[in-house]
Amino acid sequence: MEFSLKITILGLLLIQTVLCSPQQDEEDLKDKLMHPDLRNDHFDARSLRRVGEDTQEFWLNQGKEFIKQQQRQQQNTKVAKNVIMFLGDGMGLTTLVAARNYIDGEHTKLSFEEFPYTGLSKTYSVDKITPDSATTATAYLCGVKANYGTIGVNAHVGRDNCEAMRNTSNHVYSIAKWAMDAGKSAGFVTTTRITHASPAGVYAHTADRVWENNDDLEADCGPDNGLDDIAVQLIHGAVGSRLKVMMGGGKRNFFDKTIYSKGLRTDGRNLIEEYLEKSPRNAYVETREELANVDLTQIDRLLGTFSSNHMDYHLEAVANPSNTQPTLAEMTKKAIEFLEQDNEQGYFLFVEGGKIDLGHHSNKARMALDETKEFSETIAMAREMTSEEDTLIVVTSDHSHTFSVAGYQNRGSDIFSLRNSNVDGMDYSPLSYANGPSYSEYVNEKATQRIDPNLVLTGAAKDVFPATVPLSTETHGGEDVGVFASGPWSHLFTGVYEQNTIPHMMAYAACIGEGLKACDTLS
Repeated sequence: MEFSLKITILGLLLIQTVLCSPQQDEEDLKDKLMHPDLRNDHFDARSLRRVGEDTQEFWLNQGKEFIKQQQRQQQNTKVAKNVIMFLGDGMGLTTLVAARNYIDGEHTKLSFEEFPYTGLSKTYSVDKITPDSATTATAYLCGVKANYGTIGVNAHVGRDNCEAMRNTSNHVYSIAKWAMDAGKSAGFVTTTRITHASPAGVYAHTADRVWENNDDLEADCGPDNGLDDIAVQLIHGAVGSRLKVMMGGGKRNFFDKTIYSKGLRTDGRNLIEEYLEKSPRNAYVETREELANVDLTQIDRLLGTFSSNHMDYHLEAVANPSNTQPTLAEMTKKAIEFLEQDNEQGYFLFVEGGKIDLGHHSNKARMALDETKEFSETIAMAREMTSEEDTLIVVTSDHSHTFSVAGYQNRGSDIFSLRNSNVDGMDYSPLSYANGPSYSEYVNEKATQRIDPNLVLTGAAKDVFPATVPLSTETHGGEDVGVFASGPWSHLFTGVYEQNTIPHMMAYAACIGEGLKACDTLS
């Protein structure tokens, strides 16, 4: 109560100060209240101004150069032999803004921001304004919007509806299947579990994203339900069993708990063994070293599970001398090398930087931004390994987060630096979330006073940033997300469109699927 009273008094004093000035009219008053001069006593002098930025000529010339750059763009209308889709899970536009500063400064561009064509996709699902990674995977991979929590099925299937899932007429198929049906190869790479929502969109059909193993499925649909969990669908499903590359975490969903100490299955099965028994040319790897030593000329398929659960955050992995997990870039490099030599007709590859999302859910902004940096570097590498002439690369996100960059920070200051409030006199973080588990770290037990963020933010990788509303996990955001494209027919990806349009445009460029194709003769 005392704290609230102080804020009220301080606010009234601020208004009174402005009102008492005879030279201020009503509009001036509003402007001062909306745009206070909040100075920062903790400015980190990391000036990133380029030579000439203080002149109008610098900015005028920059604008002219951009026009010239756009004039030089020539539409590539060749057929896309290869399609690589990069998905930054939870990588909203605010994450891009903060990541630029994290990497080098505000004027920095992430690798994919150099792509010639950009657009925005609308991410809502059939039943939710703000979606999850399951229904969005169905949209950007299968071309159909569906219900929250479901994967590879249409909107006739509600979450947990076992019987609707059983009806195969409700199943929808991903662009990976379209590519394989056209004679191309397909695969995926992720830093999450390979049975997690985003990669599962490549191959699975399920009424609930959590049905990654039989135990979870039976908990909702009962024993002897006749349905396949997501892990079984990867090994034996119509799409999963044809994929050439499958790499990420999630080993626990493939083993019975009596076979593997961290296993979650209860049906006695060893799905990795079942995969290996399918062919002597099916390879399985569990470490970075094993992946590096795979002879790609001696195998037909490559499966890798490098952790029991999700893979480690990049910041944690590089700090751990005993780390045995490959990086996103290392997995992607091996996948491209394999697919390039595997099939002359080309391939579809899905690559997910999945831990951007997990960092945000935990209010760990530093983790999320570092994952974004690694994601950007992986895309740059992939673009170097492929040709813009015959490879379409599309970069996007499934959804945003409640992450915010605010507070009038000085240009060139560290994105993690604090500022000072002109109301309670305490520092605050310009990086914050609308909700999440960190709420209790920043507000005292009676919720009457903020806790000094200097006591919470230590500069460590696992620092949690402020959340306004207490929730067990931070939620997604509902705004549009960016789409960046390079290569054949990349100019199609401009404008604002529904998220489920994305695979149709990729298929058009590659002349696959049942819709319009670039190679068709259209009247």
